[in-house]
Amino acid sequence: MEIDRRRFLALAAAAGLAPATLRAAGQAQLYLAARRAGDRYEAVVLDAQGRDRQVVPMPARGHSFAPDPARGRAVVFGRQPGFFAVVFRIDGAQPPVALQAAAGRHFFGHGVFLPDGRRMLATENHYEAGHGVLGIYDASDGGNYRRIGEFETGGIGPHEVVLLPDGKTLCVANGGILTHPDYGKLELNLDTMRPSLAYVDAHDGRLLERVELPAQYHRLSIRHLVVAADGAVWFGCQHTGPAGERPPLVGRHRRGHAPELYAGPDEVLRGFRNYVGSVAVDPAGGVVATSSPVGGQVVYWDAASGRCLGLTRLADGCGVAPVAPERFLVNSGMGALVQAGPELPAQSILPPSPGLSWDNHFRRI
Repeated sequence: MEIDRRRFLALAAAAGLAPATLRAAGQAQLYLAARRAGDRYEAVVLDAQGRDRQVVPMPARGHSFAPDPARGRAVVFGRQPGFFAVVFRIDGAQPPVALQAAAGRHFFGHGVFLPDGRRMLATENHYEAGHGVLGIYDASDGGNYRRIGEFETGGIGPHEVVLLPDGKTLCVANGGILTHPDYGKLELNLDTMRPSLAYVDAHDGRLLERVELPAQYHRLSIRHLVVAADGAVWFGCQHTGPAGERPPLVGRHRRGHAPELYAGPDEVLRGFRNYVGSVAVDPAGGVVATSSPVGGQVVYWDAASGRCLGLTRLADGCGVAPVAPERFLVNSGMGALVQAGPELPAQSILPPSPGLSWDNHFRRI
């Protein structure tokens, strides 16, 4: 999809990026989300009370972000198959910059900055070759976010990528689903899927470790990741097999070990409806939240033991972000925003709105 740059800049000017308003927020905790507001697609910087601090226009539907709070910037990616990304300053001090996917590639909707701020990596589909890559972008001063190379991810359909606490190892969720933009989201290889977690050296792209799920779960697509306080990677899955099957959808992995899968109580597992849409961890790193928009529930897990701690029901709720120990902000495709947790009944911040729809992910800056 070609970006009309002049139209994009006109949208940016009309949006009123309001850096002064953002500076007035002081030390307020800020978040990133993508949404549809009427007929507009937007990336938003907002506070924990749901107030807009900056609005960045997008040419189409967004998905998730690569935040770089140390340098006051972020990238929002188009939803799979995404052919655009937008770089913007969190304080609105500079106009946003539109990025185009490289030829023969599209974005899967996620990315990450490396600690030195010189490179940004994005999960991408090398769709003619049928495998996943991490696109490498020059994020240094004067680099203009030009694409300077790519790393292979050791699998098909890389969705989310996270940086481990050592600051030099990436973990990639290879969902295992082969797609091609000519066929939209049609799944082309369900019988031969091999979902995996791949650990990649952020410096040179070496594949350090690759872990697959047991063979009976080969249609359990690993999609979303978060790192707990102990360094373990938690992941959420989407089951592409028969609807009547109920495989566990949440797991944990520690380097050098086999992945562990957690089902929770039967009613919780049924309530996911075979779909986890987002994963987050609280600021203390001890409680993991997993959401299912199709099931209308957010389920909480003890990061140390894997024990299910409870759930919150929210229709079409998907975006989850940490707000305080054992507390999360959750938004929905119906425009709602609530604060909730394993010991906290949902408290409404924004009611549902017929003209507003939050997208799948919600990121704390």
